[in-house]
Amino acid sequence: MLFWVWLILLGLITYVVIRRNVAHLTRTPVWLLWLVMMIPALTWVGWALLNGQQQPIPTVLVIIPLVASPILYWVLVQQGRLTPPDATPKPEDLTFPEAVAESLPETAPQATPLRPITKAEESQLHGCFPWSVYYLQDIEYRPQAVVCRGQLRTQPEVAYERVRHNIEQLFGDRFLLVFQDGSNGKPFFALVPNPQAGNRSAANVYNRTWTALGLLLITLFTTTLAGVALAGVETAAAQRDPGLLLHGLPYAITLLTILGTHEMGHYLTARYYQLRATLPYFIPVLPFSFFPLGTLGAFIQIRSPMPNRKVLFDVGIMGPIAGWVVSLPFLLWGISHSQVVPLSTEFGKTSGLSFQELDPKISLLLMLITKGIWGSELGLNSGISLHPVAIAGCIGLVVTALNLMPVGQLDGGHIVHAMYGQRAGAAIGQIARLLILLLSLLQPYLLIWAIILFFMPTMDEPALNDVSELDNWRDCFGLLALGLLVLIVLPTPAIVSRWLLG
Repeated sequence: MLFWVWLILLGLITYVVIRRNVAHLTRTPVWLLWLVMMIPALTWVGWALLNGQQQPIPTVLVIIPLVASPILYWVLVQQGRLTPPDATPKPEDLTFPEAVAESLPETAPQATPLRPITKAEESQLHGCFPWSVYYLQDIEYRPQAVVCRGQLRTQPEVAYERVRHNIEQLFGDRFLLVFQDGSNGKPFFALVPNPQAGNRSAANVYNRTWTALGLLLITLFTTTLAGVALAGVETAAAQRDPGLLLHGLPYAITLLTILGTHEMGHYLTARYYQLRATLPYFIPVLPFSFFPLGTLGAFIQIRSPMPNRKVLFDVGIMGPIAGWVVSLPFLLWGISHSQVVPLSTEFGKTSGLSFQELDPKISLLLMLITKGIWGSELGLNSGISLHPVAIAGCIGLVVTALNLMPVGQLDGGHIVHAMYGQRAGAAIGQIARLLILLLSLLQPYLLIWAIILFFMPTMDEPALNDVSELDNWRDCFGLLALGLLVLIVLPTPAIVSRWLLG
């Protein structure tokens, strides 16, 4: 039964991700892409059903599907990739305009002419680029943008603000102005049709306070039920005495506080920069044996394009940092009220993921925290029976680490994009996915992360001004955030374990 629940859950997540992120880019059927990406899971579940759960999967059946599936997936996507019939776009021209259009709220489809401005407007457009700021040399018309190429003659921030002001004076809110690095190292401007031109009431759609509050209350209920089970209260006893539900509140309130603080970090930063954003939406789920947490997390929606890389960085990093700052004291308190227990050698107990026998060596940071609290009472073969508050704190670590993964539209993807640029950020995302896949050979629980990361596009949505770089302080905080990711995900090296616990 556990295999089928796991397979169905993974299959649904896979289908939704492919349908949302890839279906509009290729003619290849979604069901075929889904089947290809499910090859590893189907192979492993098939092996377990045929040979039993106790029989380890051969290494060749682990590696070959993991390598072959992403390659075949990429080939199928590229073979069916959609290209506008009336233009042959260059990569540097397509990385931004399409992404900006997708990042805005959906509106009624409108036909975009190949030449979205008139001859008279083109003549006026030349006057929007002062020669001392940006010497305009060429205008190209593409289905998704008007691309303006030339020579940058001042600081990127100065050039963007000056040209943006002139474009707004000429066209109003008819276009979004994009400033992006080309593949030749020369930045170019692009005028992208604004889907929200003239729609001043769009921001009201995103203030769905009652929806957010309703989901919060439902999630409080489901996480309280999960907390009751995690506290060791029998279901039958809780049904006879509803007062026992109070035993689930420490876990529920702690977890919702951590998740809510993470998302409020994003929300408040977005509102500070006057971006359209929703309040946090929690995702409730009834707890069951395979997934006893009571929630799938929380999220907010930001529908405004990022003005520049500094805003992209600030919005991206404030969620993980806020969540981490709040989860740390809960984790310290929870572990101090947990119990040290001997690790079991039974099959299925050595993965380190049991809340009753958590192996602190699965994370270098968790090992350091646990050792600092329990000292000499913690040995090489010791585990921790977690207090419900400690369970919520550990989930906070997992949420922080997952969001800091430097891939695509995750918070870490925003951070590396803001620090190093869009293309360098995408390259870092590819490397990170491979590293997590290799690390999953040592830590099997990371395998599901590795699979999900391979579904995500590595290219993050660019900012309107994607040329201006960060200051030194933001670069420093970005490196610290990536260092926190390494401390959480990296298992404790054997030599360190022996030094601390031996």
